[in-house]
Amino acid sequence: MIEARHLRVLRAVAATGSFSAAGRALGCTQPAVSQQMKALEASVGTPLLVRGGREMRLTQAGEALVRHASGILAGLTAAEEEVAAIAGLRAGRVRLVSFPSGSSTLVPTALAALRAAHPGTRVSLEEAEPPKSVELLREGDCDLALAFCYEGASVAEEWEDLVVRPLLTDRLVALVPERHRLAGAESVSIGELAEESWIAGCPRCRGQLVQACESAGFTPRIDFATDDYPAVAGLVGAGLGVAVLPQLAVDSVRPRGVRVVRLEPAVRRQVVALTLPDLAQVPAVAATLEQLTRAAGRP
Repeated sequence: MIEARHLRVLRAVAATGSFSAAGRALGCTQPAVSQQMKALEASVGTPLLVRGGREMRLTQAGEALVRHASGILAGLTAAEEEVAAIAGLRAGRVRLVSFPSGSSTLVPTALAALRAAHPGTRVSLEEAEPPKSVELLREGDCDLALAFCYEGASVAEEWEDLVVRPLLTDRLVALVPERHRLAGAESVSIGELAEESWIAGCPRCRGQLVQACESAGFTPRIDFATDDYPAVAGLVGAGLGVAVLPQLAVDSVRPRGVRVVRLEPAVRRQVVALTLPDLAQVPAVAATLEQLTRAAGRP
């Protein structure tokens, strides 16, 4: 194997014409230069220099290696500088995947702080709900994923190969029209909404709502289905039904004509940031994790 330090010595010998002059140029002794040249010739398996008295010249193999040495060493220098920039957060890239309400609340604050602290670090954002976001992380299509799980969900084993950074606990709240009979209540049980028309997400996303309703002894009558939070708020504000959303989702919109009422008993979800163990050591990923933690209000 050809080592970079040996190439530097060979290039110095070729430029100066002797071991002693090369040693002075490199700041080392003549015996050290001689020893490294012998090691290089041993590694390539052929002589690189013809020694004659005080003068020496390159063999054909030596000339070929010197010709390539400048490009090789320049490439190594560029690589070292780029890695140093990434390690020092003067450069770097993070591919982030987040669920929509996280994208509109936690992510903007975190990325603005990251850009202010490390302007050379670039972050791209894609939206996906778990478990799709977790799949993207495992498949190498992102570096960091914002995800969530509801209380009682068994995801500990599913995430055991990942670094899990808890961010916040997000509580479900009820949305009712401002003229609704329960609009002035401090809290409401989901059973009190059993006879209402419901606005819910798509069949894949409404599982937690259906489960909570069935635990209260009824099946919700879902008249409107949408995963768009402003649309949910708009439909509720127009008096077309009621809905249950995470507080983080409510924070991401400005609902008009809507009252937000605390849901009892509490239904909560844990919002987390996920990454792979090796990625957690990458400075840009670690810095993004730190800013997401701060944006979520944790010390």
